[in-house]
Amino acid sequence: MTDATDDSGPASEMTADLETIVSLAKRRGFVFPSAEIYGGFAAAYDYGPLGVEMRRNIRESWWRWMVQSRDDVVGIEASIISNPRIWVASGHVENFTDPLVECTNCQARLRADHVEDNTCPSCGAVGKFTDPRKFNMMLSTIVGPVADESGRAFLRPETAQGMFVNFDNVQTAMRKRLPFGIAQIGKSFRNEITVKQFIFRTREFEQMEMEYFCHPEQSMELHTYWKKERLRWHYSLGIRPQHLRLRDHSPEELSHYSRGTSDVEIHYPWGWGELEGIAHRGDYDLTQHSEHSGKKLTYFDPDTNQHLVPHVIEPAVGVDRVLLTLLFDAYSEEEVEGEKRVVLRLAPAIAPVTVAVLPLSKKIEPKAREVYDSLRPHFRTQYDDSQSIGRRYRRQDEIGTPLCVTVDFETENDGAVTIRERDSMQQVRVPLVGLVAAIRERIDALTPRIPSHDEITI
Repeated sequence: MTDATDDSGPASEMTADLETIVSLAKRRGFVFPSAEIYGGFAAAYDYGPLGVEMRRNIRESWWRWMVQSRDDVVGIEASIISNPRIWVASGHVENFTDPLVECTNCQARLRADHVEDNTCPSCGAVGKFTDPRKFNMMLSTIVGPVADESGRAFLRPETAQGMFVNFDNVQTAMRKRLPFGIAQIGKSFRNEITVKQFIFRTREFEQMEMEYFCHPEQSMELHTYWKKERLRWHYSLGIRPQHLRLRDHSPEELSHYSRGTSDVEIHYPWGWGELEGIAHRGDYDLTQHSEHSGKKLTYFDPDTNQHLVPHVIEPAVGVDRVLLTLLFDAYSEEEVEGEKRVVLRLAPAIAPVTVAVLPLSKKIEPKAREVYDSLRPHFRTQYDDSQSIGRRYRRQDEIGTPLCVTVDFETENDGAVTIRERDSMQQVRVPLVGLVAAIRERIDALTPRIPSHDEITI
């Protein structure tokens, strides 16, 4: 039984601090500071070769879980820049604000709710703040050839509204009956006052959101269902249950549209922080867009012959924050033969490289390349022939590669290779005939077990 409401603290602390993860991410090609040769740009990051692969794996896992494995959810891709009236109707123009204060001593601008002990984190001055004022976080741009307010538009601060304004289009085109969902993965933009903790909070980020439309009387039950279902997905990524919890928002925390929100939280090195939100949005969005557009966004129930405005349950999570969470959660250090071994214990489905092919010597490269080519159609595979075999094992451990296949001088004679497993470091000799099946068997053994709904307590 997994208790997701236990807030007594994690059974084990994260092994790595933020500095360690930032260093690893850059050194191994997960995440680079954007425009580093120009001094960088605040809260902007570029994803390197391994980061790109890991992000793709996260997106594909979410899409399979939320869309492809279900018959009640479909996907769309809405425009990033759209009619600005959307954001008036949604309440973002009026309500999408954070409290901004300025330190009168050093002129640092900060979110009022992020200031601790009335002390400026930049200069240390105590009590030297202006009164809080509302700061709208939407990023605006000008559309068209004339740079005036008539061309003012916004970069979307969330992907959700594109799904709400397409509710009628999707429901009609796909002939969906309640309950059903619309899912989307895409970039969003927020002019955050305070950006910190690496990729935890940035101004450009990628969201994975789903709007689940349902009968009002079903909404509370479905809110509970989706809280459990989203926890199951996080467990499927290999995140340790002791690092996860589910926390319900207090009434003071709720967004202007929310009838109830629960956060999946992670115990980061700096404390508990939001990983995903599961919100009960009620009928707020469809009602608002109906009123502002003049278009009825209702559902005709063939069982009752009545029109109704569906309620909505919204699970929303960020690709970037999931990636950061997995780096923290998977990171471990241990001593092997007097030396430190760094391991990312990533689940095989998420690891940027599934199998690394390592020739014992460059003299046997042709055979090693043959093995490499035979595995590439089946797995995310990397060929690594640089430095000693021990250093290569450590390098693959550090980027989370679950399995290494070593091609040695005996391979030509016995038609076999050695599979080395990341977590246990155990090695086994396997014939080339049947190598793909042998690797699949070991990947299955390393794949996290996913608890059922009945096994999760919330």
